[in-house]
Amino acid sequence: MTRGRLEAFSDGVIAIIITIMVLEMKVPHGSGLIDLAPLLPVFLSYVVSFVYVGIYWNNHHHMLHACTAVTGSILWQPAPIVLALVVSVHHWVDGENHFTAVPTALYGVVLLMAAIAYYLLQQAIIRSQGQDSILKKAIGRDWKGKLSPVLYIVAIVATLRSSWIGQAVLVIAALIWLIPDRRIEKHLAG
Repeated sequence: MTRGRLEAFSDGVIAIIITIMVLEMKVPHGSGLIDLAPLLPVFLSYVVSFVYVGIYWNNHHHMLHACTAVTGSILWQPAPIVLALVVSVHHWVDGENHFTAVPTALYGVVLLMAAIAYYLLQQAIIRSQGQDSILKKAIGRDWKGKLSPVLYIVAIVATLRSSWIGQAVLVIAALIWLIPDRRIEKHLAG
C-alpha cells in the first residue's frame, strides 16, 4: 500500500467523523438570536471536538509525509479509528448533559487513547525506517507528544474534583497543538 492510500483512508474516516458530529447539531426553535442560547453549549462542545479532530488530522498528515514506506505494522495501528470514539463521547459530553464529570472524564480517556494510538503509529513508522528514521530525527525529544498524555491524565483526575477544571485542561492540551507541528516539514525541507 502506498502512503497516499493510507492518507486517503484516514481522510475518509475523519470526514465521516466530522459529518456525524455536524448531523447531530439541532436547529433552534425560533428565529431570534435568543433562540440560539440553549444551543451554545452544544456548539462549544462541537468546536472543541472539531479542533481536536483537525489537530489530529493535520499532525497525522505531517507524520505520514515522513513515512517512506507503509508496512503491515503501520497499517494495523489504530490511530485514525480511535478518533471515531470522539463522536460518541462528544455527544454525551455536550450541552445535553451540561458537561458533567463522568462524560468529561471519558472524553479525556478517549483523547488519551488517541494520543497513545498516535504514539504507536509514530513508533511503527520509526521502526520501519530504522535508526536513521526521518521521523525520529524530525521529532527530536517530542515534548508536545510527551506532555499531551500527561495533560489528558491530569484532566481526567481533575474532572473528579470539577468537570470545568478537567475541561480547561483539555482545552489547554488542544491549544498546545493548535499551531501545526512544523518539525517534520522543516526536517524534510532542510
